[in-house]
Amino acid sequence: MFRTRAYRYENEQVVLILTILLVLGVIILTSTATFCLSAVFILGMFLISAVMIHSHHQSLMQHALRVDRARTPELANLIAECGVKLQPGQVDVFVVNQKQMNAYTFGISSPKVLVLFAPLVKTMTVNELKFIIGHEMGHVVLGHTWLNTIIGGMAGIPAPFGAAVILYTAFRWWNRMCEFSADRAGLLACGDIHTAISALVKLAAPKIRTQADFESALAMIDAEDDPVSNRLAELFQSHPMLIRRINTLRDYARSTEYQRIQTGINGNLGAAPSAPAARFVAPVQLEPETSTLLETELTPEERWPWLKPKQAP
Repeated sequence: MFRTRAYRYENEQVVLILTILLVLGVIILTSTATFCLSAVFILGMFLISAVMIHSHHQSLMQHALRVDRARTPELANLIAECGVKLQPGQVDVFVVNQKQMNAYTFGISSPKVLVLFAPLVKTMTVNELKFIIGHEMGHVVLGHTWLNTIIGGMAGIPAPFGAAVILYTAFRWWNRMCEFSADRAGLLACGDIHTAISALVKLAAPKIRTQADFESALAMIDAEDDPVSNRLAELFQSHPMLIRRINTLRDYARSTEYQRIQTGINGNLGAAPSAPAARFVAPVQLEPETSTLLETELTPEERWPWLKPKQAP
């Protein structure tokens, strides 16, 4: 099976190294005594995180819908396809019925956990869901789930205000590089840049229905980085602005490295690169949906029957 991590964003590891060096430098500069206490603090944070992760996993198993071939066969097949492409190892997937357009993954040991929110499943097309699922699986493959626990604990070390700002900013810098890498994984999972962009736009504007809606939403997203205040605020955010993610992903999609990796990823399925199948494409016009998986006349509940609300007896 073809398994690679070559789609990692170029600066992610550099920023990770710089983040670690900054963190260690600040710790060392605050004296040996503080260093020793910091080590204890990091270990304590790691243990607390491990307990909280285990508790959260157990809660999901009791209250969320676990994705499997018996109850959610279509979604399970979709996740299996992304898994064959990206090779993330064992991942438990759950759907939670909360009103958010969100997905996340967590875990220190195997299995890692991937959580999809029901509105996301209702809103995204099948191929857009591949991007979302692939994005989260990219976090797993690249080790972001357990690194986030460790680096986050280091960044949370008690320190003077100035040092704390440096630690927090460095941690968020690395977080944003991780998102660029995970977006690449999502692109590799769905196999089409238009689908990837459509999924990202829908995260901000889930109610778009027409090409005009899409172009209007994309224009608003494009203006995100215009104000200086937004660019400064981004320094403290875990995710880059959407327009940066879209533009960075476009650049990657044009690279020969992407073409090479996409060919290898598709080889895991024993299939040629898939044809574009997005409902909304950028930058100017819609392409017809060619995939038989995208039943445009079906409601989300018809496409995913398990989303139907249970009727009272």
